[in-house]
Amino acid sequence: MKLSVIGCGYLGAVHAAAMASIGHDVVGVDVDPAKVAALSAGKAPFFEPGLPELLSEGISSGRLRFSTDMSDVAGAKVHFVGVGTPQQKGGYAADLTYVDAAVESLTPHLRAGDIVAGKSTVPVGTAGRLAPGVEAVGATLVWNPEFLREGWAVQDTIDPDRLVVGVPAGEAGDHAAATLREVYHTATAIGTPFIVTDFATAELVKVSANAFLATKISFINAMAEIAEVTGADVTQLADAIGHDARIGRRFLGAGIGFGGGCLPKDIRAFAARAEELGKGESVGFLREVDAINLRRRDRAVELVTSALDGDLYGRRVTVLGAAFKPHSDDIRDSPALDVAVRLHGLGAKVVVSDPEAIDNARRAHPQLEYEVDRDMALKGAEVVVVVTEWDEYRKHLEPAAARALVSTPIVVDGRNCLDPTAWRDAGWVYYGMGRP
Repeated sequence: MKLSVIGCGYLGAVHAAAMASIGHDVVGVDVDPAKVAALSAGKAPFFEPGLPELLSEGISSGRLRFSTDMSDVAGAKVHFVGVGTPQQKGGYAADLTYVDAAVESLTPHLRAGDIVAGKSTVPVGTAGRLAPGVEAVGATLVWNPEFLREGWAVQDTIDPDRLVVGVPAGEAGDHAAATLREVYHTATAIGTPFIVTDFATAELVKVSANAFLATKISFINAMAEIAEVTGADVTQLADAIGHDARIGRRFLGAGIGFGGGCLPKDIRAFAARAEELGKGESVGFLREVDAINLRRRDRAVELVTSALDGDLYGRRVTVLGAAFKPHSDDIRDSPALDVAVRLHGLGAKVVVSDPEAIDNARRAHPQLEYEVDRDMALKGAEVVVVVTEWDEYRKHLEPAAARALVSTPIVVDGRNCLDPTAWRDAGWVYYGMGRP
């Protein structure tokens, strides 16, 4: 089937490449000529495992191409819209400028019977607002939210754990749902749940899922705050309650909290939209979820300050991690980078290392020092702060070897990803998050 993907950022580029890999003829359209040139050359403009290979394969096969010309979408049966919905400047609501512009630019090139499938994360009510304009030219709008995890986005697109499609009532909606089943034929063939809903439900699925995950993370971080004043170990607490099948252990890792381009802005936009609907009290707890999350960054800074007896000026602090999570170079709302910037602001000489995110971090925060080589970054450190749980730090950093590199063996484990006993046995002063 011929498909188009409007917007070739993180979501769109992965979706376009993945759809080509399962046999579709795909054109990706973006307004950024540099991005289109890179993608056309098979180069991913961001780090995502497996994507470069998928791009090269798709381009070589002729099933995948990229363009800056919207008219190139002509002839596609399904048009996916995957542009960004950032947080509004000066507010919490989602900025729908790019979604509106994409649909407006696409509409003149639609034919009767075409399907426009929104994938962007949008406030509930957006699809209903956009549908009449699409229907006016004989096309059908559906909403097909994405559930990608950065670092596993290729896998999540090709082999998702569920597919959700919000469609209008009637024959057009039924036809659109059947067409989307064909698009995702490799997943539906193996029984992946394919859930057909109305617009509002499909829009709420993504934001409610993110709200739940954010709440679970902030819950265990709230327990970490209690553990810190009682002497309890939040990691053992999480293990114990995680054995309850109703709760589960995943997303119960206490630390410096969540970040990235989705969870923080999505829960804020959800709360803002609920206020607009007159139901702000229904998700009022998300304000506290956000507040708890931000407080854990404060706590990491407090631990470093305490470890250095309150004097950070000129002290060498090595921060291991800049990306908001491993397997990504994404620094959007990164807790790791935020901690590094705060320590610098308090006078510390901060050296940041990360396997993938240094270039992005340097562009955003040139005031910090950067070192690609982990061991070089550790040399002479008075405190080491682990803030992104890359395997390079949590699995492959030997405490004794690291001890030989630093000036003072103090480690602040901002992700509770190190073995406290092993590090203490190697002579380190170990500080965890919610751990004695």
